[in-house]
Amino acid sequence: MKEYTAKTVEEAVAKACEQLGCLEKNLVYTVKEEKKGLFRKSATIAVYEDEDAASYAEEYLKKACAAVGVDITAESVVEDGIIKVTIDSERNPLLIGRSGRTLQALNELTKLAVSNHFRRRYRVLLDVGGYKEDKYTRIKSIAKRVAKEVARTHVDVQLDPMTPDERRVVHNTLGGVEHIKTESTGEGVDRAVWVKYVD
Repeated sequence: MKEYTAKTVEEAVAKACEQLGCLEKNLVYTVKEEKKGLFRKSATIAVYEDEDAASYAEEYLKKACAAVGVDITAESVVEDGIIKVTIDSERNPLLIGRSGRTLQALNELTKLAVSNHFRRRYRVLLDVGGYKEDKYTRIKSIAKRVAKEVARTHVDVQLDPMTPDERRVVHNTLGGVEHIKTESTGEGVDRAVWVKYVD
């Protein structure tokens, strides 16, 4: 968190944008102090950065898991605008849940908590003990195998429903494959990727 002071809130915001090299709409801040005296006025704003949001996500997860009796460790990094948090505990299978459903729900709750707190939409990606990384590796392998089959037979194939981050892995993996295009269809938990043949 960085603080910027100027005569007015607008000037403090402009100052922060200039120093941080960002647009006002992308600036996440709160007004810490605003003095409107007869002879002297000033305003101080606190500007939050992605690292502040990542730290908030870590603390939120620790409290949420502690509330259900699970102690965790949490480490976060910010890559390409995505807050990635790796959590670990002695009860990882419980945090992952069947087919990763508990992890996905925890991911959604954390994303909502961070976005609401900082009044800005954030992308958050949770992993528990390397579960997601292993799953991404399997998804890439399946996507490549299906794409090869679609290219050979010219028959489109629908993959099993996936979470948004998993669908992104498929799109990225097959993005440059010749004669193949990917398309997400369906709603909510039924949303899935089609692997299609194109001339």
